[in-house]
Amino acid sequence: MGVLAGKTALVTGGSRGIGRAVAVRLAAEGALVAVHYGGDDAAARETVARIEKEGGRAFAVRARFGEPGAIDLLFDGLTEGLAGRGLDILVNNAGIASINPISQVTPEEFERLLAVNVSTPFFVIQRALPLLNDGGRVVNMGSTATRIAVPMQIGYTVSKAAIEAMAPSLANELGGRGITVNTVAPGVVRTDMTAGHTSIPEVVAAFEAITALGRLGEPEDVADVVAFLASPQGRWVTGQTVDVSGGTYLGPIG
Repeated sequence: MGVLAGKTALVTGGSRGIGRAVAVRLAAEGALVAVHYGGDDAAARETVARIEKEGGRAFAVRARFGEPGAIDLLFDGLTEGLAGRGLDILVNNAGIASINPISQVTPEEFERLLAVNVSTPFFVIQRALPLLNDGGRVVNMGSTATRIAVPMQIGYTVSKAAIEAMAPSLANELGGRGITVNTVAPGVVRTDMTAGHTSIPEVVAAFEAITALGRLGEPEDVADVVAFLASPQGRWVTGQTVDVSGGTYLGPIG
């Protein structure tokens, strides 16, 4: 029996990429997982089917973040799926990217970045608090973009810095209930979101050359760390940002 047997979890953006790997991993440890998705019904069904095929339990919840009423839709579906149970694990994984320098970031793009990457997880946490059981876990998805300067990601970096800044304050506020709050900061991970870069051998070689472990990340690399923080073994880690990048850009190599 897995370490999360009897627990419940919500993974936002859980139908693809890192979110799917996290949902599958938590379910493999015994949690009932709510797989949130924005609009790709087929991907959500595929994720739930994979979990069930491997003996786990999951249900999908659709809500397009950044649109009015999305959080209400999310929690309507979540509470129905939980059927009276509380929530033990919240993983705020859903997010959008930006690849523009500051000169090309429009007010509309910046507003959407903040709405989806910052405001939504903030208010998802707020809304989840009455459901979140004592001893629960909150894991937010950050990025090594806050540590490594990439001008083409400046809007995205600002949004992820805000997410990272939430954890210590929330950890202090919720610690009395035994709830931990942490941020996981992946580096470059092979997903459909990064396929434009990771499909180019020269780009892959450049990333590998600045990574201590010499390869790109896989979604499962991140999912394993999230699963640790969500488990009983992660009980004494809170308010932290955990770099999950294989040692990307630590300094000169060799």
